[in-house]
Amino acid sequence: MSFNETKIDLLKDLGIDESTVFPVLEKMVEGETKYVRDLRINLKNALSSENLNIKDAYLIALAIAVNERNNSLIEAFTKHAKEKGATVPEIAETCACASTLASNNVFYRFKHFIKDSNPNYQSMPAGIKMNIMMSPVLGKELFELISLTVSAINGCESCVNSHEESVRHYGCSEVRVYDAIRLASIVRGLSITIN
Repeated sequence: MSFNETKIDLLKDLGIDESTVFPVLEKMVEGETKYVRDLRINLKNALSSENLNIKDAYLIALAIAVNERNNSLIEAFTKHAKEKGATVPEIAETCACASTLASNNVFYRFKHFIKDSNPNYQSMPAGIKMNIMMSPVLGKELFELISLTVSAINGCESCVNSHEESVRHYGCSEVRVYDAIRLASIVRGLSITIN
């Protein structure tokens, strides 16, 4: 199979018109980098993890696409999530979760970075409303898992630790966490390629 055929198959897998031009993807195809094949295989494998049902996998992928502001992937993963049974409120909450975590990750990353040089910030209240976290439509376990994946992508150590502890409290296994993080990392790479 040629690299161009792999590109077309990747776009078909995502439900993106195969004539759409993505400059980074085109450069990879022109240079015949094996990463194009790896990316397609990695995405398919991560989405079909035995530890994530397919709807959850597409919602996690959607959250990362929202975090990365990638409209092509937002549309693709929204469509797939709906096809796999995600409701409009679940999709909306997934998008809201990504937005909430984008704010929280900046705030708590700052507090973590500055804790040794100026501990006064640690006792100051956040003053950020987060009612969405109280009784999510997605359920606490999936909401926390999505929060964890977005926090990992955004590099907030304190948020990663907090959400990992919380998601396990709600019964999530370590292998489910690991597969969710793997999926998030692949979607992050995909977002750079398809943009």
